[in-house]
Amino acid sequence: MTQNQTISPTIAIVGLGYVGLPLALAFAKKYTVIGFDINETRVKDLQNGKDITLECTEAEIKNTKHLTFTSSLSSIKDATIFIVTVPTPLDADKRPNLKPLLEATAMIGSVLKKEDVVIYESTVYPGCTEEDCVPVLEKQSSLVFNKNFYVGYSPERINPGDKVHTLTTIKKLTAGSTPEIADKVDALYASIITAGTFKVSSIKVAEAAKSIENAQRDINISFVNELALIFDRMNIDTHEVLEAAATKWNFLPFKPGLVGGHCIGVDPYYLASKATSLGYHPQVILSGRNVNDQMSNFVTEKLIQLLSGNGINAKGAKALILGISFKENCPDIRNSKAFEIHAQLRAAGMEVDAFDPYANALEVKQKHAIDLVTALGKYDVIVLVVAHDFFKSLDYTSLKRSDKTVIYDIKAFLDRSIVTARL
Repeated sequence: MTQNQTISPTIAIVGLGYVGLPLALAFAKKYTVIGFDINETRVKDLQNGKDITLECTEAEIKNTKHLTFTSSLSSIKDATIFIVTVPTPLDADKRPNLKPLLEATAMIGSVLKKEDVVIYESTVYPGCTEEDCVPVLEKQSSLVFNKNFYVGYSPERINPGDKVHTLTTIKKLTAGSTPEIADKVDALYASIITAGTFKVSSIKVAEAAKSIENAQRDINISFVNELALIFDRMNIDTHEVLEAAATKWNFLPFKPGLVGGHCIGVDPYYLASKATSLGYHPQVILSGRNVNDQMSNFVTEKLIQLLSGNGINAKGAKALILGISFKENCPDIRNSKAFEIHAQLRAAGMEVDAFDPYANALEVKQKHAIDLVTALGKYDVIVLVVAHDFFKSLDYTSLKRSDKTVIYDIKAFLDRSIVTARL
């Protein structure tokens, strides 16, 4: 096969973030792929081999022959398969915000042709693809669903920053709007996913399966977070308790912590919103969300308490936040609870530095008006929020303003002998 030989089908990936870019690179090994994003800066970076998400290397991007990047809608009009990987965030009231999804759908609808297939990977509530997206495709294209065009659903399972559980090594759920399209969608993903695929009977089943994956994890974390709130009042180290309990073979090894990111802290609200619209008020799901949402407040109150116990007034104290991204060894800052802690410490009168060797300083400045520091000083309180490997190498003694400096380890990541307390 020569470099200029056309490979069929032509696939358009709409959205080139943490999900879309790895997907585009994987498909481009076998098909002609056009990566589309409305962010012109992102497109230009990718054209130059630069990926600010750190999911893909420059060599991986530049050495892919059958992949092009564009922000021009007309450039994807010849595609026959469109895969949507745009974010599905929440609004200020924690309700599903479908605006990015429906805008991407409308754009695709404007170039949709007979026999084209639109596959959604964005996490949504059950029914969203067919009830919310399909009508937009029909309106924009003047085509008839399941007669002139078709849809599929294959929820993303990308784990940002994870170099072991990558796209092709995670089993992929697939579904289609007709049995024939379901087979086509499944075969398409099976051609790149080494871990295999799992075809389900309907798009709603696939949507529901994805939504409960993260809801289940959220609930499990909320349980150990609630234990941390209880054991703190008993002056018991939660991690010691969990380590002891884990000696039983069927104890689930979850740990307390801040729940941020694009999935776990978001997806349960999508499922809860749909349930509420159907007349059922979910109790367990929202109870878990409530516990996890209050953890940044607990951390701030605990830090003030620890400072007071060491004779340091919170007002005027100098604090260092280690880690501003939502997870370890990853630059992704979406829904990071570190920003809540930063705001709360400043509201308490502290001077706050934030340091993160992975996060993009410009993005942090633009989205949160925080200047990440590059040179560290001496502090009254140090809170480790994210377990970046880099933080293992820091000399914590040199960062302490005095022997009364508080070191609070949210992740139970540091040597216990150097920390004042752990979550």
